[in-house]
Amino acid sequence: MRRVVIIAGILLGMLHSLPSAAQQRPYYTQYILNNFIINPAVAGIENYWDVKASHRAQWVGLPDAPVTTYLTIHGPLRKSDFDRNTATTVRARGSNPRGEAYWKDYTAPEPHHGVGFTVLNDQTGPLNRFAAYGSYAYHLPLSARTTLSAGVSVGITNLSLDATKLNFGGTVLDPAVANSTLINTIKPDISAGLWLYSNKYFVGLSVQQIVPQQVAFSDNTVYLQRGKLIPHIFASAGYRMQLGDDFSLLPSVLVRYISPLPLGFDVNTKLQYQDLLWFGASYRYQDGFAAMAGMNINRSINIGYSYDLQTSSLNTVSRGTHEIMIGFLLGNRYGDWCPRNLW
Repeated sequence: MRRVVIIAGILLGMLHSLPSAAQQRPYYTQYILNNFIINPAVAGIENYWDVKASHRAQWVGLPDAPVTTYLTIHGPLRKSDFDRNTATTVRARGSNPRGEAYWKDYTAPEPHHGVGFTVLNDQTGPLNRFAAYGSYAYHLPLSARTTLSAGVSVGITNLSLDATKLNFGGTVLDPAVANSTLINTIKPDISAGLWLYSNKYFVGLSVQQIVPQQVAFSDNTVYLQRGKLIPHIFASAGYRMQLGDDFSLLPSVLVRYISPLPLGFDVNTKLQYQDLLWFGASYRYQDGFAAMAGMNINRSINIGYSYDLQTSSLNTVSRGTHEIMIGFLLGNRYGDWCPRNLW
């Protein structure tokens, strides 16, 4: 009975309150490895093209639970030599190419443009959201070690409702539903952000779905839903602490605001060994905990995995959330094994 109540609550939430009073963008756990998925100002932050593919299965074991898949790619429009002395190009045995000496010599990148592209699909029961965006950012040094970037993302979102998957417990409330299949609505989407970064910290602010829009699912025979797409505001910050020459620690926080909901936030920490392995943990307020781990296989490929465990009543009917990510560094002529500006 509890499972039925929870499923019914989720579906009712999707069909009646999602467009106006809930987070309409998917959750991510490993955004600390790909801040570009949240903030377009990150586009082109490194001196290579960064490709990330991610698949997230949320609340495994719960029917019609969210499943999110995305592909992002971003890089500089013109490569520069700002990091031509990258220590990771030559890996001396027993030494850390990203140790204390490396960070003491850190300098801000030259002014440059960055571009990016995102394809995302988010499925929750009968509801599906497919989006494609193009992004642009400009990175401007403010001092010898500090840079400010500003970015914008423009694209389209296709929201679809598969009426054949609607289940009213054996009772059809409207005969028109039985004659409906896939109902689509396409909307433009604009996001913007700022990103301040140096060798020690980053601070970001972004707004997704800047322009509020009315949305309704209708195929001229059935009118199933009416609501509104609302702005999502994200603020993030992180600080790198060097723990000796081989280990670094990156605590960070993400705060989200979607009116009229109260503020939500994540607290994260990432421990990295040289530029090879990393482990992390995250706490999402009133939701749950997550454990993460990853490895930089070589100068071209890296992988990450996370597992979320809910502390809410969902924990009684689900087996947690799995998220896997694989990254590729294209055109990495300076041999970086890990990011220089996002760590």
